[in-house]
Amino acid sequence: MKFSDGNWLISKEYDIISPLYFHAAEQKGNTLVVYAAPKPVEKRRAQLDVPLITLYFHSPKEHIIGVKIEHHRGVRAKNPQFELSRDADVPVNISVGEPEVSLTSGRMKVVIQQGADWSIDFYFDGQRITGSAKRSIGYIEARSGATYVREQLDLGIGEYVYGLGERFTPFVKNGQSVDMWNNDGGTGSQQAYKNVPFYISNKGYGVFVNQPELVSYEIASEKVSKVQFSVPGQSLEYYVIGGPTMKHTLERYTSLTGKPALPPAWSFGLWLTTSFTTNYDEVTVNSFVDGMKERDIPLHVFHFDCFWMKAFRWTDFVWDEEVFPEPKEMITRLKEKGLHICVWINPYISQQSILFDEAMEKGYLLCKPGGDVWQCDKWQPGMGVVDFTNPEACDWFQGYLRELVDIGVDSFKTDFGERIPTDVVFYDGSDPQKMHNYYTYLYNKVVFEVLEQKLGKGEALVFARSATAGSQKFPVHWGGDCYANYDSMAESLRGGLSLSLSGFGFWSHDIGGFEETSSADVYKRWTAFGLFSSHSRLHGNTSYRVPWFFDEEAVDVMRFFTKWKCRLMPYIFAEAVQTAEVGIPTMRAMVMEFSNDPTCIMLDRQYMLGESLLVAPVFHPEGKVSYYLPKGTWTHLFTGERVQGGQWREEQHGYMSLPLYVRPGTLLPLGADESRPDYDYADGVTLHLFELEDGAEAAVMVPTVKGEVALEVTASRSGSTIAIQGSMAGHWSVVLRGINQYAAVSGAVVTLTEQGISLVPDAGTTHITLDMG
Repeated sequence: MKFSDGNWLISKEYDIISPLYFHAAEQKGNTLVVYAAPKPVEKRRAQLDVPLITLYFHSPKEHIIGVKIEHHRGVRAKNPQFELSRDADVPVNISVGEPEVSLTSGRMKVVIQQGADWSIDFYFDGQRITGSAKRSIGYIEARSGATYVREQLDLGIGEYVYGLGERFTPFVKNGQSVDMWNNDGGTGSQQAYKNVPFYISNKGYGVFVNQPELVSYEIASEKVSKVQFSVPGQSLEYYVIGGPTMKHTLERYTSLTGKPALPPAWSFGLWLTTSFTTNYDEVTVNSFVDGMKERDIPLHVFHFDCFWMKAFRWTDFVWDEEVFPEPKEMITRLKEKGLHICVWINPYISQQSILFDEAMEKGYLLCKPGGDVWQCDKWQPGMGVVDFTNPEACDWFQGYLRELVDIGVDSFKTDFGERIPTDVVFYDGSDPQKMHNYYTYLYNKVVFEVLEQKLGKGEALVFARSATAGSQKFPVHWGGDCYANYDSMAESLRGGLSLSLSGFGFWSHDIGGFEETSSADVYKRWTAFGLFSSHSRLHGNTSYRVPWFFDEEAVDVMRFFTKWKCRLMPYIFAEAVQTAEVGIPTMRAMVMEFSNDPTCIMLDRQYMLGESLLVAPVFHPEGKVSYYLPKGTWTHLFTGERVQGGQWREEQHGYMSLPLYVRPGTLLPLGADESRPDYDYADGVTLHLFELEDGAEAAVMVPTVKGEVALEVTASRSGSTIAIQGSMAGHWSVVLRGINQYAAVSGAVVTLTEQGISLVPDAGTTHITLDMG
C-alpha cells in the first residue's frame, strides 16, 4: 500500500506520524524499550498533546532481532498468531547510554541513535546490513478512519529481494507491490496461493513480519531504496534474521517458524492421477496402472481426484458407489501392485453433503455474525467452511480421514483453503482478517496430524496448494493450476524457486500443465523438469496425463527420466534429510548456492537440485536452451562431457536430455535400483567422484529409507593421491570421473571404464588409496 506522493509529499488521503526524535530508553528484562516523538519534547510545554511511538527490541532466538512498533497499546490482542519456536532465555546484551542505545543477540546487533538524527541500524558481524532511517516508521491515519503502521528498511546498491511465498511474478521482487492475501488465482497473475511474509536478501539476511493478516509490501517501488511493509491497526512486529549467507538465514528462519517434515521415501517416486473432470472407474484406473507397467514405466503413487465422491456432495468422504462399489477392496488390489494411494479432499462442505446438517447443528461451520451458517455457491452448492478453530470440529473432520486411512489411503491432497471469508465469526473468536491466510495452516495441520498418528512419524505427507508462514512443516506443496504451455512451465518454476526462498523445502507441479492439454512437445519437456523436481506428479483437468495419450516417444521419455530419478534417490533423499534437519530446500535457486556470483542473482530458468546437481529445463519447441554454469569444471551427468564454467552456454537438446550438470568436488551416489524410490540405497551404490581438486575433500551420506545413516564415505586428495574411506565394508564402489589412468592402488579391484576408474573395495575394506598416473 502506497502512502506517499513522490519523494516529499504525503498522499491527501493520509496523515502520517513518524517518530523523528528520540525521547528515552529503558531496559525491561531482556527487552530494550525506546520511546520516540514526532517533534522535539525537551520543553515541558512540548510534552502536551503529542503522541509517543513505543519500540520494543528483543530476541526470540540467537542472531535474530525482533522489533515491535506500537502506537496505542489498548487494542486487545487477537488470534491467530503464528506458532513460533522462541527460546526462553536468549542471551542478549543491552546498552542504554549516549549517544546511542543497542541490543546484541549473538552476531546480530541493533543500534538506535539518539537525538534528532533518529535512525535504527542492524549489524551482522559488525557490518551494517539494513536499517530504518528518519521518517521510515510511520503511524498512519486515513481519511476513512482506518489506521496503519508502516516500516521502511533500507536496500543497498546491488541488493535484491526474494521470497514472499510462491509468487509467479518476476523472481526478483524489486519494483513490485505485493500483498499477503491468499487467492485462488492460478499461476499466471500477481495473486498467490501461498503468501509468506518473509523476504530474503542476496546480502545474506531476511526479514519476517510476524503478522498473519494482510501485510502490504512496496519493494523498491514506493521508495526505490526501501522495502516498505505495512499492516492495518496500531502495531507492527518484524524480525531481522542474520546470515551471513542465504542458507544460514533460511536455517535460522525455519528454526523460528518450523522445519519441514521429512516426507516418506516412496513419495519421491512418480505420481499419476485420474485427472480432475475426466470419467474414470476402477477399470480406467487399472488401464493406466497396468499400461505404465506394460511400458516399463515405474509408477509409485496413484491419486484419486475430486470425483471419487459424487458430484455436488464435496466433501462427504463417501466413495461414489456407482463408480467405486468396493473401495477398500479396490485399494487393496492397487496396493498389491506396489502403489501408494492418495485421495483429494477440501475443507468445504456442500449443502448436498450428508455431513452438512450435522456440521451446522453442532457449530462446526463458519457462521455470519447473526449466527447463520456462511454459505456460497462458488465451488459447491450452498457450501459451508469447516471451522478449524473449534477442537470438536477438528476431531470430527479427522474421524472421516482416519476411516480412509484404515482402508489403505496413504496421503491426502489438501486442495483449496484460500477462499476463506472475512465476514464470519470463528469459534475461538479469532480475527477473520488474520484467519484468512492462517486458515490453511490449521487445515493442513489437522490433516497432517491424522497421517502421523495413523501411519507414524516419517510417513505423513499431504499434497497442499495453499500455505502461509509455518506451513512448510506439512509438506508437500504443489504449484496450483498452471496452463499447458511453455510460459506456464516457466512461471511454475519461478513460483517454486520463490517458495523455496520462503522456507519451503519440498515442491511439486503438474507435469504437462493442468488447464487444457499440452502438445506432446511440451509434455515431454515438462517430464524432464518434473522428474528432476523434489516431487513428481502427472495431473490434469479435462484430459488424462498418461504418456501414450501424447505419443510413443513420450513413453520413452517418461521411462527414461523416472528411472533416472530412482537411481538418484540415494542423493535426493540424502538432500531431503538435510532439508528436514537444517531447513535448506531440496530445490534451490542459483543465487542461494552461488550468492557471490553476480550472474546468478537473476537466474530463474535453472536451479540446483540439492547442493550438487544443476538443472536447466528446456522451454523451447526446438530444444534450444540458454543457461549459465558458475566457475569450475562441471560434468554432464548423462554424457560425461566436462565443461568449464564461469560462462553462458547455448545448446540444443533432444527429449532424452537437458542440461544436467554435476558440481565439481561432488561425491554423487547412484543407486542400484531404477524401478522404485524406496529401496536399500547403500546396497550396491556407486559413488561417482567429480573433479576433486588438490587439497580438497568430498563427503557423502547415503541414508536409509527412514533417513538414518546407512553409509558415509569421504574422499580426499593430496597431490596425485586420492584416499577414499567408508563407514561400511563391501556393497559400494567408487568411480573417479574424468580420470583414465593410475599408477597404483590399494584396497580395491580396479577397472577402467568409459566414465573413468572404477574401484570396488576388497572384502572387508573400508579404505582405498589410489595413486594417479
